[in-house]
Amino acid sequence: MLKSARKTEKDKDPEGRMPLAEHLRELRNRLVRSLLAIVVTTVIAAMFYKDIIQFFTDPILQAVGCEYSFAELADEVVKDTSQTSCARIVQNGLLSPFTLALTVSLSSGVVLAAPVWLYQLWAFIAPGLHRSEKKYGLGFVAAGFPLFLAGSYFAYWSLPKMASVMLEFSIIGSDNQLPLDDLLNLIMRMIVVFGLSFELPLLLVMLNFGGVLSGKKMAGWWRGMILGITLFAAIATPSTDPISMLALAGPIWVLYFCACGIALTNDKRRARVEALKPDDDEASELDLTPEDVGEIETVSASRALPAQAEPERERINGYDDAT
Repeated sequence: MLKSARKTEKDKDPEGRMPLAEHLRELRNRLVRSLLAIVVTTVIAAMFYKDIIQFFTDPILQAVGCEYSFAELADEVVKDTSQTSCARIVQNGLLSPFTLALTVSLSSGVVLAAPVWLYQLWAFIAPGLHRSEKKYGLGFVAAGFPLFLAGSYFAYWSLPKMASVMLEFSIIGSDNQLPLDDLLNLIMRMIVVFGLSFELPLLLVMLNFGGVLSGKKMAGWWRGMILGITLFAAIATPSTDPISMLALAGPIWVLYFCACGIALTNDKRRARVEALKPDDDEASELDLTPEDVGEIETVSASRALPAQAEPERERINGYDDAT
């Protein structure tokens, strides 16, 4: 059993301090819990790795004119693939199937175990944060996860259209072979890029709350931001129709203007708070009203010096001796 590094309420430091050894012990415990969660989810994902691959490849196969799924092609349900009008997904090398299964299982395990290791990371950092920092941190995490999922969904939706456009450049009569590992790497990169692009408004809001960027400056960038987002959408979705490009650029535009609105509102709130504070060269108001100190307790104390403890002598001309 892993020894907990957290102290009980009886032994807890009121200022939240911990020795270095206990910090390292707690870090070890949380890393072990995170790794155990990843191992468990990886084993579960390994049992269904073909279904996971099929989930990502089926829309692309259908988009390039193939009515058969990857599982049917892999299991040789379709005996004569030369009669089909679809691109062929292939795997090269003897170790390629095993390496691909291991990669898909591990990647899926890390994603599925994200709630566990993200909580362990937050639980390790949270004790060192102030209450306001915890509130903002939880708010940004709660907003960032749905935004990343939304971006991932748009990537999954646009990939089939992108595949159909790319394969239109093939020479007539040629056989299109799509290496499965390269295809999955492209899908993962697209999901990550689209997911992170949806985090841009959240990053702007974080900079505003941190006092680095003002809402007025963010709103002044609207022309350049719209142009940059449009160019990014055109490059990320290289299809001939403008619908795919607008489907990606439109939500980011909306999120950007929402971020500007939140930043402007936060600036107004911050200005109201600053207006209630005194100027730098102005003294703070002090309440000098005397308060009752309560009953005064008399304390008897002996004289500190031995000479003072002796009985007083008769003083002559202000001196206690005849000299």
